[in-house]
Amino acid sequence: MEIVLRATAMFAVLYLLVRLLGKRELGQMTPFEFIVMVVIGDLIQQGVTQNDFSLTGATLAVGTFALWGLVLSWLSYLSPRAARVLEGEPRVIVRHGKVLDDNRRRDRLTRMEIESEMRLAGIARLEDVAWAMLEPNGKISFIKRDPPRGELAEKD
Repeated sequence: MEIVLRATAMFAVLYLLVRLLGKRELGQMTPFEFIVMVVIGDLIQQGVTQNDFSLTGATLAVGTFALWGLVLSWLSYLSPRAARVLEGEPRVIVRHGKVLDDNRRRDRLTRMEIESEMRLAGIARLEDVAWAMLEPNGKISFIKRDPPRGELAEKD
Protein backbone atom coordinates (compact mmCIF):
# COMPACT_ATOMS: atom_id res chain seq x y z
CA MET A 1 0.00 0.00 0.00
CA GLU A 2 2.92 2.34 0.68
CA ILE A 3 4.02 2.06 -2.97
CA VAL A 4 0.54 3.09 -4.16
CA LEU A 5 0.58 6.16 -1.89
CA ARG A 6 4.10 7.09 -2.99
CA ALA A 7 3.18 6.63 -6.65
CA THR A 8 0.08 8.80 -6.17
CA ALA A 9 2.16 11.54 -4.55
CA MET A 10 4.82 11.39 -7.29
CA PHE A 11 2.13 11.42 -9.99
CA ALA A 12 0.74 14.65 -8.50
CA VAL A 13 4.21 16.21 -8.25
CA LEU A 14 5.08 15.21 -11.81
CA TYR A 15 1.74 16.45 -13.12
CA LEU A 16 2.22 19.85 -11.47
CA LEU A 17 5.80 20.03 -12.73
CA VAL A 18 4.70 19.41 -16.32
CA ARG A 19 1.96 22.04 -16.01
CA LEU A 20 4.44 24.57 -14.58
CA LEU A 21 6.95 23.95 -17.37
CA GLY A 22 4.54 25.47 -19.82
CA LYS A 23 3.27 24.50 -23.24
CA ARG A 24 6.23 25.54 -25.31
CA GLU A 25 8.86 23.68 -23.33
CA LEU A 26 7.02 20.41 -23.87
CA GLY A 27 6.54 21.07 -27.57
CA GLN A 28 10.23 21.37 -28.38
CA MET A 29 12.73 19.67 -26.12
CA THR A 30 16.44 20.02 -26.63
CA PRO A 31 18.55 16.85 -26.35
CA PHE A 32 19.76 17.99 -22.92
CA GLU A 33 16.17 18.53 -21.69
CA PHE A 34 15.28 15.05 -22.92
CA ILE A 35 18.17 13.59 -20.91
CA VAL A 36 17.05 15.54 -17.84
CA MET A 37 13.54 14.08 -18.23
CA VAL A 38 14.98 10.55 -18.39
CA VAL A 39 16.99 11.22 -15.23
CA ILE A 40 13.87 12.61 -13.53
CA GLY A 41 12.11 9.36 -14.47
CA ASP A 42 14.80 7.36 -12.73
CA LEU A 43 14.64 9.59 -9.66
CA ILE A 44 10.86 9.18 -9.55
CA GLN A 45 11.25 5.41 -9.71
CA GLN A 46 13.65 5.49 -6.77
CA GLY A 47 11.31 7.69 -4.76
CA VAL A 48 8.27 5.55 -5.49
CA THR A 49 9.65 2.06 -5.00
CA GLN A 50 12.50 2.88 -2.57
CA ASN A 51 14.42 -0.39 -2.21
CA ASP A 52 11.58 -2.56 -3.50
CA PHE A 53 12.89 -4.04 -6.75
CA SER A 54 10.21 -6.71 -6.91
CA LEU A 55 7.93 -7.26 -9.86
CA THR A 56 4.97 -6.64 -7.58
CA GLY A 57 6.33 -3.25 -6.47
CA ALA A 58 7.02 -2.17 -10.05
CA THR A 59 3.57 -3.35 -11.16
CA LEU A 60 1.88 -1.42 -8.35
CA ALA A 61 3.82 1.76 -9.17
CA VAL A 62 3.17 1.57 -12.92
CA GLY A 63 -0.46 0.56 -12.35
CA THR A 64 -0.99 3.53 -10.03
CA PHE A 65 0.43 5.96 -12.60
CA ALA A 66 -1.72 4.39 -15.30
CA LEU A 67 -4.82 4.55 -13.11
CA TRP A 68 -4.33 8.25 -12.34
CA GLY A 69 -3.66 8.97 -16.02
CA LEU A 70 -6.90 7.20 -16.90
CA VAL A 71 -8.85 9.00 -14.17
CA LEU A 72 -7.66 12.41 -15.38
CA SER A 73 -8.37 11.44 -18.99
CA TRP A 74 -11.95 10.44 -18.15
CA LEU A 75 -12.42 13.55 -16.07
CA SER A 76 -11.29 15.69 -19.02
CA TYR A 77 -13.60 13.76 -21.34
CA LEU A 78 -16.64 14.11 -19.09
CA SER A 79 -16.20 17.74 -18.03
CA PRO A 80 -15.19 20.63 -20.30
CA ARG A 81 -14.29 22.67 -17.22
CA ALA A 82 -11.97 19.91 -15.97
CA ALA A 83 -10.46 19.63 -19.46
CA ARG A 84 -9.59 23.34 -19.44
CA VAL A 85 -7.93 23.01 -16.03
CA LEU A 86 -6.14 19.71 -16.69
CA GLU A 87 -5.12 20.15 -20.32
CA GLY A 88 -5.03 23.93 -20.73
CA GLU A 89 -6.49 26.06 -23.48
CA PRO A 90 -5.05 27.36 -26.73
CA ARG A 91 -3.73 30.90 -26.54
CA VAL A 92 -3.72 33.47 -29.35
CA ILE A 93 -0.19 34.72 -29.99
CA VAL A 94 -0.71 36.49 -33.35
CA ARG A 95 -3.85 38.32 -34.41
CA HIS A 96 -4.19 39.95 -37.85
CA GLY A 97 -0.45 39.97 -38.44
CA LYS A 98 0.42 41.48 -35.04
CA VAL A 99 2.24 39.54 -32.33
CA LEU A 100 0.45 39.74 -28.97
CA ASP A 101 3.48 40.37 -26.79
CA ASP A 102 1.70 39.79 -23.47
CA ASN A 103 0.65 36.27 -24.53
CA ARG A 104 4.04 35.61 -26.11
CA ARG A 105 5.85 36.54 -22.90
CA ARG A 106 3.41 34.55 -20.77
CA ASP A 107 4.50 31.37 -22.55
CA ARG A 108 8.14 32.44 -22.88
CA LEU A 109 8.07 32.45 -26.68
CA THR A 110 10.51 34.49 -28.72
CA ARG A 111 9.64 36.20 -31.98
CA MET A 112 12.29 34.01 -33.65
CA GLU A 113 10.46 30.86 -32.50
CA ILE A 114 7.17 32.15 -33.91
CA GLU A 115 8.84 33.12 -37.20
CA SER A 116 10.56 29.73 -37.41
CA GLU A 117 7.24 27.93 -36.94
CA MET A 118 5.69 30.23 -39.58
CA ARG A 119 8.33 29.23 -42.10
CA LEU A 120 7.75 25.55 -41.31
CA ALA A 121 4.05 26.17 -41.99
CA GLY A 122 4.91 27.77 -45.36
CA ILE A 123 4.17 31.35 -44.29
CA ALA A 124 6.81 33.93 -45.22
CA ARG A 125 5.52 37.13 -43.66
CA LEU A 126 3.86 37.91 -40.35
CA GLU A 127 1.35 40.08 -42.23
CA ASP A 128 0.04 36.89 -43.91
CA VAL A 129 -1.08 35.41 -40.57
CA ALA A 130 -4.70 35.93 -39.55
CA TRP A 131 -4.32 33.95 -36.33
CA ALA A 132 -1.58 31.97 -34.63
CA MET A 133 -2.52 29.80 -31.66
CA LEU A 134 -0.24 28.14 -29.15
CA GLU A 135 -1.99 24.82 -28.62
CA PRO A 136 -2.03 22.99 -25.27
CA ASN A 137 0.44 20.43 -26.67
CA GLY A 138 3.03 23.17 -27.34
CA LYS A 139 2.60 23.33 -31.12
CA ILE A 140 1.70 26.54 -32.93
CA SER A 141 -1.11 26.43 -35.46
CA PHE A 142 -1.52 29.14 -38.07
CA ILE A 143 -4.50 30.40 -40.02
CA LYS A 144 -3.53 32.41 -43.09
CA ARG A 145 -5.18 35.65 -44.05
CA ASP A 146 -7.36 35.58 -47.11
CA PRO A 147 -5.64 37.36 -49.99
CA PRO A 148 -7.22 40.66 -51.05
CA ARG A 149 -9.67 40.26 -53.94
CA GLY A 150 -7.31 42.00 -56.36
CA GLU A 151 -4.58 39.40 -55.75
CA LEU A 152 -7.05 36.59 -56.31
CA ALA A 153 -8.07 37.96 -59.70
CA GLU A 154 -4.43 38.38 -60.78
CA LYS A 155 -3.68 34.70 -60.16
CA ASP A 156 -6.60 33.47 -62.30
